[in-house]
Amino acid sequence: MASLKEMRNRIASVKATQKITKAMQMVAAAKLRRSQDAAMGARPYASRMAAAIANLAAGVSGDSAPKMLAGTGSDQRQLVVVATSDRGLAGGFNSNIVRAARDHIVALTNEGKTVSIITVGKKALAPLRRQFGDKIVASYEAGAKPSLDAALAIASDIAELFESGQVDVVSLFYSRFKSVVQQIPTNKRLIPASVEAGTEPIDLKGAAYEYEPAEDELLDVLLPRNLNVQVFSAMLENQAGFYASQMAAMDNATRNAGDMIKAYTIQYNRTRQAQITKELIEIISGAEAL
Repeated sequence: MASLKEMRNRIASVKATQKITKAMQMVAAAKLRRSQDAAMGARPYASRMAAAIANLAAGVSGDSAPKMLAGTGSDQRQLVVVATSDRGLAGGFNSNIVRAARDHIVALTNEGKTVSIITVGKKALAPLRRQFGDKIVASYEAGAKPSLDAALAIASDIAELFESGQVDVVSLFYSRFKSVVQQIPTNKRLIPASVEAGTEPIDLKGAAYEYEPAEDELLDVLLPRNLNVQVFSAMLENQAGFYASQMAAMDNATRNAGDMIKAYTIQYNRTRQAQITKELIEIISGAEAL
């Protein structure tokens, strides 16, 4: 059985840990509001971009359709982009994204596909490198705050791999922020460009529009920009989901630390009472012997 001094040290250690987890919870809660606003603010832009592309795509077909929209006609070479955070202590936030991406990569490999991987975030690189180290072609840090420049660098790398003919299909794995208690690991196809379910084309109210320049020329400009938007939006969604998960995880850790302190305190008091009782018995027995 631990001595009273050891038990006091344990209680002091858990109390110190509880202060840290409480502070981290409060910091995550403060940052969550700004991150949530940023993620929600990016959704309408991404949605309208998808709607505009849907309108333009309706006017092109066959050989006139850009490669990013029509694809290469093959799905043999797959690029999987896995976006997580750089930091942990957020429950299963990062591991859920990595698990979904790993299952997808394994399924593609079993089908005989050639798979390449780009990681965004340190928590994606470490676990995937152990299993798929030879498939990783590039890695990026998520950074403390998502920026359009960082998203542009990632999107440019993806576009270059596609334009050079090294990949046919590009998929992005990230966590979509739904609520403070729920984040959904999501697989979004970036190339060939796809319109999300529920996205409606812009209502032209029966008017017939002639585009200048033509639809295919507009798509040549909009599709790379849409790639930047989708990557940036995913990074914003990830940041909001990370702080929500970290806030919940630190809240649970703080509660667990409180339970441990109570249990250790009860054990300490019982042990101390037993020692006092034992000493009293020894004193009384010694006095009676005299």
